Amino acid sequence: MLQPSVHCTTFIEGERFMGVLIYDGIEIQFEDRVLAHLQVVIGQKLRRRECFFMSWRDSAEVGDGRSAIWLDPAIPLYFKFFGSRPPTINREWIEKLAMSANSAHGLVVLSELDEDVVGNGHHNG
Repeated sequence: MLQPSVHCTTFIEGERFMGVLIYDGIEIQFEDRVLAHLQVVIGQKLRRRECFFMSWRDSAEVGDGRSAIWLDPAIPLYFKFFGSRPPTINREWIEKLAMSANSAHGLVVLSELDEDVVGNGHHNG
């Protein structure tokens, strides 16, 4: 069973469906809507064989700091969504996340409202 590791603070229509991004033994839990947008942006970068950082703000449970991972196309990445229906993709949000991914800071995970996505990290292994 997957252990939750990042608790997203964004909601969609009053409900919260938490999916998981698994990368090199690290499980990061995001709300499905956030995860769907990350899948698009990360997929675009990795398809071009580009490496980059992805970071998010940690919850108070793990020190209230920031976490970051280095994403490399040679390392398998797995997206597991909780809900059965794919969320609607917001092109403006994709563009903001893509601009962030192309910056020196890398992909900073933000909500649709440009707020930090807050969570905590969990490493398996």
